[in-house]
Amino acid sequence: MITRRFGGALCAAMLMLAGLMPARAADNPITIGFGMALTGGLAPNGKAALLAMQIWEEEINAKGGLLGRPVKLVFYDDQSNPSTVPGIYTKLLDVDKVDIVVSGYATNMVAPALPVIMQHKRTFVGLLGLAVNSEFHYPNYFSFGPTGGPHPKQSFGQGFFEVAKAQNPKPTTLAIVGADAEFPRNAIEGVHELAKEAGLKIVYDKTYPPSTADFTPIVRAIQATNPDLVFVASYPPDTVGMIRAAHEVGLKPKMFGGGMVGLQSTAIKTQLGPLLNGIVDYDFWLPVGAFATPEALDFLKRYQAKAATAGVDPLGYYLPPFAYSYLQVVQQTVEGIKSLDQAKMAEYLRSHEFKTLAGTIRFGDGGEWVEARVMAVQFQGVKSNDLEQFKDPKTEVILWPPSLKTGNVIYPYADTQ
Repeated sequence: MITRRFGGALCAAMLMLAGLMPARAADNPITIGFGMALTGGLAPNGKAALLAMQIWEEEINAKGGLLGRPVKLVFYDDQSNPSTVPGIYTKLLDVDKVDIVVSGYATNMVAPALPVIMQHKRTFVGLLGLAVNSEFHYPNYFSFGPTGGPHPKQSFGQGFFEVAKAQNPKPTTLAIVGADAEFPRNAIEGVHELAKEAGLKIVYDKTYPPSTADFTPIVRAIQATNPDLVFVASYPPDTVGMIRAAHEVGLKPKMFGGGMVGLQSTAIKTQLGPLLNGIVDYDFWLPVGAFATPEALDFLKRYQAKAATAGVDPLGYYLPPFAYSYLQVVQQTVEGIKSLDQAKMAEYLRSHEFKTLAGTIRFGDGGEWVEARVMAVQFQGVKSNDLEQFKDPKTEVILWPPSLKTGNVIYPYADTQ
């Protein structure tokens, strides 16, 4: 029989323990580790991605966290340099001992992380990596980005070639150029297949060192082949350099662009201004049509309210929706299995559909999206370097796919100059 004195002491002890529980939970957060491009050529997009992830962190913690524990993001600047990535992920796993790892932004940063992830047998969600797993075939890798389908490398440039094939007369020759790095190599491999399917003759096909600063000789060499189409696979610094060189030289193919990373960034749009007109490029997300859900537009309001103070992309149309969404996938997975078990996470990711701010997705072969969702867009009517005009979707017309089309291509490219 419990005495009154002992019962009182027991109750007091239980109350003390209950009072300690929230503090102990707060001292034991679920940690999510990653590298991110916060300096270097990829930083304009990387910093915007980080803000979106921090918004998710703030919101999930306001709702009580995951598994009754708060969430903490643990991240390091990869400096837009692939050579820093293995060391970052080794530290995250061996020193920081994070519970979950996700990738930083971009193919060139996802690929060097994968060997470390594989060695540690961790489940890994990548952010906008193009066909990264085609070389590794790691079963526990999952790519969060609109490239995908049965042929992810081709999916990146498909819209560019679909638009080209619809023109009359059809173009017959193609120049291909890109940096000698992971992303451009994968994109160019896909372009070779697309060119073959379209019956195009490749008249120029070369890569340049990632450190290239002067693109004028490259553009002159392309111009000498007189191609109908010019497909460029480039990261932001080379994208800007290539466009400026094209205007300096007077390059006038029938279509120009294709795989230029950076033109989705508001800072680069305002930097280039009217030089953008006529370029047909890829894009992943714009606040129009099926993308403009109430959830997505509400997120943009929250993001844009913080963007100025954070010093990041003021519009957030490109990467932020995906950076927020791939953490939603992590969240839904952890909540679904009610644990942090890596094998169970991978199995859940393989077998479930995920509703995210960027749309409803399912992972298929190689961890790619079952359905690719890459757009082809053309810049039209850009009159200045003013930010306000880029809030209007009319300056970035969606040409493909037909379900999202908002306007017609201006063809040839020379007619826009």
